[in-house]
Amino acid sequence: MYFREKKKHRITSMPHSRGQVWHSGVTRGATLSLRTAARAPRTPTGTAASTLSAIPKIPAPTAPQCGRHKSVVLRGVKATNNKISMENLAKGIFVFAGVLSLTYMAVTQRRDFDDTPAPGLLNPAWMASVPDSRPLSEVTLPGSHNTMARYGGAPIRCQSWPLALQLRAGVRFLDVRVRHVKGNLTIHHGVVYQRAHFGDVLEDVAAFLHERPTEAVLMRLKEEFSETNDIYGSVVSYIHRYAHWDLLWHSRLVPTMTQARGKLIVLQDFIGPDLGMRYGSLDIADEWKVPTFFHLPAKWETVHKHLAAAEAGNKAQMFLTYSSGAGIFAYPISVARHINARLLDHLVLRAGKPRRYGIVAMDFPDAPLLQTIINFN
Repeated sequence: MYFREKKKHRITSMPHSRGQVWHSGVTRGATLSLRTAARAPRTPTGTAASTLSAIPKIPAPTAPQCGRHKSVVLRGVKATNNKISMENLAKGIFVFAGVLSLTYMAVTQRRDFDDTPAPGLLNPAWMASVPDSRPLSEVTLPGSHNTMARYGGAPIRCQSWPLALQLRAGVRFLDVRVRHVKGNLTIHHGVVYQRAHFGDVLEDVAAFLHERPTEAVLMRLKEEFSETNDIYGSVVSYIHRYAHWDLLWHSRLVPTMTQARGKLIVLQDFIGPDLGMRYGSLDIADEWKVPTFFHLPAKWETVHKHLAAAEAGNKAQMFLTYSSGAGIFAYPISVARHINARLLDHLVLRAGKPRRYGIVAMDFPDAPLLQTIINFN
């Protein structure tokens, strides 16, 4: 039992041999006599008996007092358990983050995945063998999601090769995001500046198409990390400064390979007069939200279904399937490690005859995966 000390009086507790509790609001001297009595031999006529008989007996605390004490104790236990649970959760997250960081630190070049600085195989002129009369909507094209996102660490990076090497490795669809500030178009992935501007993109594409006039490049262009909804004028200005107007395919219609060769086909994902085809005219699967590794099967299912839809769908319409994804516990690089492997396995099983899969946009693809896609033509 518990007693309070108030001013000069202290309340102490002492178990009695009969299960009673003694209370005393007496001074320190009386408290000492209690302790002496507790140590003395317990005989009917001894010192302990005479000392105890001099101390008044006070009834045990009432039920409400005990209830309040029990409530305090329970609340203390509950708080302690909650604290332990939060500590365990924090430790678990720390360990999980450590495992993820080790995964991201490893530089890998596999048949389906590559986060090294350069591809192991180049295929810069593969479109030369595609028949001139074939509409671009019937061509199977490898592409890169968030093409310029090479900086910002694991949560941001989507590619490891610079644009010029992506094009020479066989990538023909680009996903370019620009931030618009006072007429300037800088390349961004979310808040992270990618150390380039739209002019750098145009220069690389123009140089590649000048060197390889049999090829065509499709580029989705959209505004990111700014909300001006007014990038058309700046885009036109950059085209005149860093490329030339005739580089573009100036129509909403799907070109044939003859019409597309040597051209940049803008898939316009912003408002304004036509610069090329409209991005929204494509049949697109971009289920990019992959919160955790547990959501990878669902992500793959969307990829698998849309590839099947592209193969069986309207040949006059272009299809675009993004195999990329990201989330707070599943960064782009980790999603690519898993989805790219399943994608390659899926495509290898169907190799051997022409198939129309449309555009397949990926994070961190390796050259053999690109070649597998190209071979369906």
